[in-house]
Parts: sequence; structure tokens; C-alpha cells
Amino acid sequence: MATKFQVLIIGGGTAGIMTAAQLLRQKKTNSVAIIEPADTHYYQPAWTLVGAGTFDYKKTAKPMSKVIPKGAEWIKDKATGFDPANNLVHTASSGDISYDYLVVAPGLTYDYSLVPGLGEAMDKGVVCSNYTDPEHTWKVLKNFKGGTALFTQPATPIKCGGAPQKIMYLAESYFRKSGVRSKTDIVFATPGTIIFGVKEIAKTLMNIIDRKDINLRFFHKLVEVDAKNQIAWYELVKQPEAGGCILRSEETDTVKIDKNFVYNYKDVKVSVKNGRYGIHYDMMHTAPPSVAPAFVRESSLVNEAGWVDVDKHSLQHRKYPNIFSLGDVAGLPTAKTGAAIRKQVPIVVDNIDLLMQQDRIGSLSYNGYSSCPLVTDYGKMVLAEFDYDQNFKPDPKLKQLLIKDSSKEHWRLWILKKYGLPYLYWNKMLKGKEV
Repeated sequence: MATKFQVLIIGGGTAGIMTAAQLLRQKKTNSVAIIEPADTHYYQPAWTLVGAGTFDYKKTAKPMSKVIPKGAEWIKDKATGFDPANNLVHTASSGDISYDYLVVAPGLTYDYSLVPGLGEAMDKGVVCSNYTDPEHTWKVLKNFKGGTALFTQPATPIKCGGAPQKIMYLAESYFRKSGVRSKTDIVFATPGTIIFGVKEIAKTLMNIIDRKDINLRFFHKLVEVDAKNQIAWYELVKQPEAGGCILRSEETDTVKIDKNFVYNYKDVKVSVKNGRYGIHYDMMHTAPPSVAPAFVRESSLVNEAGWVDVDKHSLQHRKYPNIFSLGDVAGLPTAKTGAAIRKQVPIVVDNIDLLMQQDRIGSLSYNGYSSCPLVTDYGKMVLAEFDYDQNFKPDPKLKQLLIKDSSKEHWRLWILKKYGLPYLYWNKMLKGKEV
């Protein structure tokens, strides 16, 4: 195995595979290697549908050997550290790998220590997550007989920030079909202050929340899970006035927090203890708290928040000009989605090519584009496309699908999500073809 490559890529996820595929397809270089320990590559955007029983989990997976681009060397190993001054990446068993240009795209990892109790509860009993085991989510929904269905998320950045909402909307629909909706209280507890950052999308989602009668609670930071007693404990991230606490931003209901007690709020059992609020659940779906992998966090490549420190437009590292980063691990102020990667890859490929040929980066600039396909029901979807400034940026080509306004629910968007996007992913994006 060679130990020196012109372009070395860490990560065999969407970002790493797409970058390698475009470099090779466009003949920018013939010396590319990918460091990736996993045997399987997953199309994770479909896991929302798997968790709702409307997509086959097996169809979201392919052997890594089938998606590594022809012409790229697969180093089946773990990256363990960096020596950027000497253009080296340390690995667990393959020694040091040297490079002329490095692309850091290992994705993110989960840190359950940030929410004590969650790791022990995850994917067991009535606690589930489409992020880790969507098949278990589907089992939980099928076995749910009523009570409080809690949907929540951590305060850290996560893959597709809208995903915890998607499964909630689908679950509500399934509960109606299964006959348990009338005896179910659905709660969405989020540390955010709004339902979605793009105003056109937020307006639609608030109407859906009202239509589905979902108990929405802002400012709720998940800090602990008591699986034995089925309580999710929260701290309020916005300080309340006059010693009370706001349970929902649009309401004036407050409750004193100077003693411990249990009470019901809108038919949901709530505990108050030591300044924290505990929501009692009969099922809970959440996203794990997410961070960059340890070998990245402990390196000189990261910013204060622990993500790779790159220019948000060029995706070039701020300190090391021959290093680029994209995808979930990059420190970019936009949503971590595959759609964002689709727009980031051409920037990285162009910049690496120009550095190799002319010792300069190009004029292409990433504007923060990301997209969140928000499934709102079986057969309905809203498509949120936006930039760094949270401007709604729908793709003009949607009109070819007879979709006039993608901020509104549409069955054609559902077809795009369930059938169109998986096809484009496997057959276009991962092969380096323009989408």
C-alpha cells in the first residue's frame, strides 16, 4: 500500500466519497486515497421513513467497497491524529500517511456523556432514535398504546436539525391510523426559540403543529434521562422573569421552581426538582448529542467550538492552506445535511485543482446552502432550502415537478423524498456526477 498521496481524504461518508468521485471523474488527479474503517455506507436521510415503517432499512445500506470510487485507494483503517506541519495523518494500524492536500470529512460522533442516562436508555424499551436505530423506532411506534409521546433533541448541532420533527409528524399520523391518537399527548421539547429558522417554513410548520395538536415547548435543554422512571429532565435555556418559567413562548403560564413537586400541564405529567423540569414520557424519540470525533477535537485543526476551523466560503482551513473540510465535521454556520455537502464538494474540488495547478484557490464561494426535506405526513412534505442568512432559496427546477411553492406541503415533494432523492444519491452524487 502506498503511504503518500496527492489528495488524502478522511471519511467514507457522503462528503468523502463525493469529493473523491468528482476529483477522479473530472481528472483533477489520479492519486486519491480514502481513510475509512467502516464496511458499510448508509443513506441516512431515508432513516426517517424507516422509523415510520415506510422504507426498507436494507435499501439504505451498500458495502463500502461498492461506493469507493474506482481509482481511489481505500485505506481500511482509523485516522487517529494529525501532523499538519509535516503533512501527515496518523492511523491506528497503517502507520503515517502523507499528503499534498488533505480533506477532513469524517462526519460527527455521539457523546452521550453530555446527557447522563441517555446512553443507557437509547434504543431500549420505549426510548428510540432514527439517528441510531430506525428499526427500533418503528417497533416503538407500533407498540405505543397511548400516553405522552415525547419528541426532543439536544442543544448540540445535529445531522439535519429538522429530523426530530419529521418523525414526530409521521408518528402523529400513525397514531391516528392505529387508533391511539385520542389518548395520546404529543410533546415537542426543543432548546430552540423558534420551530425553524426560515420564516416561510416556520409559518407552515406552526400551522401543522396546530393542526396536529402538538404541545410545543421552546427553551428546553435536555440534560438527563431517567429511564427507570421514564422522565426526561430539562433546564431552561432562557431565563424566566419573576422567578417563574415559560413553558411555551406564546403563553403566560408560569410555575414556581423553588420547591420539588409533580403537577400536570396540559394533561402531561411534569416534575420539578432542583430547578429542573422533568417530563414523564411513555415513549421518547431524540437525537444523540453530537460532537466531532475525538481525534479531530484533540487536534490543532479545530475552532473553539470543536469543529474543523475553515473559511465558511472557501472551506479552506484558516491556518493550513492545503487542508480543507466539509460535511458534518466542518465548522460552518449552516445545517449539517447531505444537500449542503452537494454544494460544498464542487468548491473543495475546484480549490484543490487550482492549488495544484496555479498555487491559488478559485473564486467559487459556498453561500451556506442547505436543505431540509421536512416530511409532515405520509404523502406530504415541505422542502426547506436556505443559505447562511436563512433566506428561503427554493431550487428553480422544482417548477419542472409542478411544485410552485415548496414551503407548502405537497405530495410531489414526498415522491421526491421517497424515490427521487435515493436514486440521485446512489446513481449520481456518489459517482461524482452533477445533480
